[in-house]
Amino acid sequence: MAKLTYYGHASFQVETAGTHILIDPFLTGNPAAKTSVDDVTADYILVTHGHSDHIGDTVAIARRTGAVAVSNAEIARWLSKQGVETHAMHIGGGYPFPFGYVKLTQALHGSSLPDGSYGGNPGGFLLKLDEGKTLYFAGDTGLFSDMRLIGDTGLDLAAVPIGDNFTMGPDDALKAVEFLRPKIVFPMHYDTFAMIEQNVAAWKARVEAVSDAEVMLLNVDGSVEI
Repeated sequence: MAKLTYYGHASFQVETAGTHILIDPFLTGNPAAKTSVDDVTADYILVTHGHSDHIGDTVAIARRTGAVAVSNAEIARWLSKQGVETHAMHIGGGYPFPFGYVKLTQALHGSSLPDGSYGGNPGGFLLKLDEGKTLYFAGDTGLFSDMRLIGDTGLDLAAVPIGDNFTMGPDDALKAVEFLRPKIVFPMHYDTFAMIEQNVAAWKARVEAVSDAEVMLLNVDGSVEI
């Protein structure tokens, strides 16, 4: 089984068949984070977009661990200039990695990099693990109807933002669950800052009242097998 660990905000680690995959590792400066940059393990780092609360500590972690950073071509180029090994992708494309197939999906958001340079189009990641699980990490996004097509892949887990203001809020995230039809949904990108505070318990109740999805809530640094 795959193991999912939540580091707060929109940061995750997926461990599958001995491979550690970090997603948007925002630890330094994240008021919700408890794990330090020096404590995480990574073989791959998936970066949805260039904003500082998502690209986060990618450079420091990749330099220490030798992890390969996977992102769009613009972000991959920016990271490679800082000595990070990268694998560039673009939206709609996928690639078979040693742990499974990764597809870069669209997201409705922005993607400038921390130094203000162009970060290409934002995205999400669809992971079809060799262990047989299919996971979707939406990244920062608004609601879009093609989430139905992502749902057609048969999702074991979907991580979706609910914080509003910068991303989908609770109402649109509820609609996203309807489109995606995951077995498990993980709310993210909320409560880290005052502007995106939400009542996650109320959202969980709403989702589970109208869908078959289980809403999973983990404490920061909490893990679960999926």
